[in-house]
Amino acid sequence: MRVGIRAAKKTESDTGTGRMKKIFKMILKILAVLVILIVVFVAIVFIVNKISTKSEQGKIQTYGQLVPVDGKNMNVLIQGQGEETIVLLPGYGTASPALDFKPLIEELAPFYKVVVVEPFGYGLSDGTKKERTTENIVSEIHEALQNLNIDRYILMGHSIAGIYGIDYVNKYPDEVSAFAGVDSSVPMQGGMDAELPTGTFKLLKQSGFGRLMLKFGADPYEGLPFDDETKEQMRMFTLKNMYESTTLNEMEHIYPNFKAARGLTFPQNLPLIFFIQANNTGVEGWIPLHEEQIKDSVHGKVMTFDGDHYLHHTKSKEIAENFRAFMEEVK
Repeated sequence: MRVGIRAAKKTESDTGTGRMKKIFKMILKILAVLVILIVVFVAIVFIVNKISTKSEQGKIQTYGQLVPVDGKNMNVLIQGQGEETIVLLPGYGTASPALDFKPLIEELAPFYKVVVVEPFGYGLSDGTKKERTTENIVSEIHEALQNLNIDRYILMGHSIAGIYGIDYVNKYPDEVSAFAGVDSSVPMQGGMDAELPTGTFKLLKQSGFGRLMLKFGADPYEGLPFDDETKEQMRMFTLKNMYESTTLNEMEHIYPNFKAARGLTFPQNLPLIFFIQANNTGVEGWIPLHEEQIKDSVHGKVMTFDGDHYLHHTKSKEIAENFRAFMEEVK
């Protein structure tokens, strides 16, 4: 009888072990299926991105003219026939500056010759392996203008162009007749020392997940004064240029470029006007920082508008009208 009891107990133990093995095998199978599904999904995203990128290359519409700069081509759009020239410089990572500035160009072109410079890595311009220091970027923009025989102009820049612009006007004071900032960056603004994940951005670009995120993200141009064709072109330019090596290199230089600009001020005799957000919650002291920049200027002004960072999308008419009035005042 004792032997029988032991045998029964052993049978129950063996049965429990068998069940555990079956459950373990089932879990392994489920994990294997999940891994396969993830691999297939990643492969589909990658392949779709490659096919779509190739297809979009033939759909992107050209504009402007290519100008030789440092052995490469920089794209420049020129509109308007005014006696005075305004050179427009974009904010960091603007996929297509000429299209992005379209509302502002339409307001300025009846009165000025408007020149939109697309730095290397932007719009239809080539990329470059040259380090994206302020010195190199400013030098390249200047070379483009020189090759177009543009030697007297007003500089108007958005966002990070405030950093490049303050360097530019100090290097070429005889060429720049005024500077206008559209929610432009300030050397002493906080938060620019944060380390940015350029490696992650590069992976998003190469894997196709950047495209996927853009597809399912909110429409950045909803409610803005762009027609559907322009929106579609801007979408394709975004996919073409986002997280490319040139702009990623510029991203790596953001803090060093801000740091290098800290010792610079705008020339006192240079007419200086800033159009900025009235309520910038991302940067502490946004208005005082700009007021500090004009405090020693003979002709300086700060104007605030309700709106987001891209004021030229929604306040182009007001910017153009107030800029023209300002320039009449300083004549």
